[in-house]
Amino acid sequence: MPVPFPPIEPSPTDIRFPDPARSGTRGIVAIGADFRPGTIVHAYRHGIFPWPAGEDDPNTGEPLVFWHSPDPRAIFPLEEKPNWSRSLRRTLRVHPYVVTLDENFLGVVRACRDTRPDAVWIVDEYVASYLELHRLGYAHSVEVWDTSGPERELVGGIYGIATGGIFAGESMFHRRTDASKIAFAWLAERLKARNYALFDVQVMSPHLASLGCVTIRRKEFLGRLADAKNVAISLA
Repeated sequence: MPVPFPPIEPSPTDIRFPDPARSGTRGIVAIGADFRPGTIVHAYRHGIFPWPAGEDDPNTGEPLVFWHSPDPRAIFPLEEKPNWSRSLRRTLRVHPYVVTLDENFLGVVRACRDTRPDAVWIVDEYVASYLELHRLGYAHSVEVWDTSGPERELVGGIYGIATGGIFAGESMFHRRTDASKIAFAWLAERLKARNYALFDVQVMSPHLASLGCVTIRRKEFLGRLADAKNVAISLA
């Protein structure tokens, strides 16, 4: 089923987060389990993202969820020409895979959970909510397929949330060498071609740094977010 555009607005949330600009450098804005699509969209529109801890809150029995807006914030700089490594440029030219958009969102999310031992935040409640956000047109996935066998196999991918002119990457995976890098590069090029203002990758890691991601101060990120969050841009 095609992903709708413009996205369908979820039921409004009654949650109001504290000002993320006033949180500390770790960026924990709030704590609490609320996986309603309206709450998640509201959070992303204010530069906040959920990060389940992978365990239950001992007081409520619900998943323990931290809502983050870190300082600094990691982004991929869409305003610059991508500076892929020589090996990745070669891979992007000659790889044997097929890349698609929004063909198997649930498969990508599940693969991110199943192939990464550190992906404890991808709890069942999180998966259900992001699947609904995909149905509403906010959550998207890029899939990398190996088509060399009798049936194509999902070997890499990335997923995230688009709100206005901002895309927030959530997680990626690979079952073949460089398959997640191919998904990331394909998405970055797509966002750049569609004139997205921000590719938010949230928290820096050595892997993201190797792909050309950089950090900016939270104040700058929130300012750029405010300018771009109300501009509807299709990924298709």
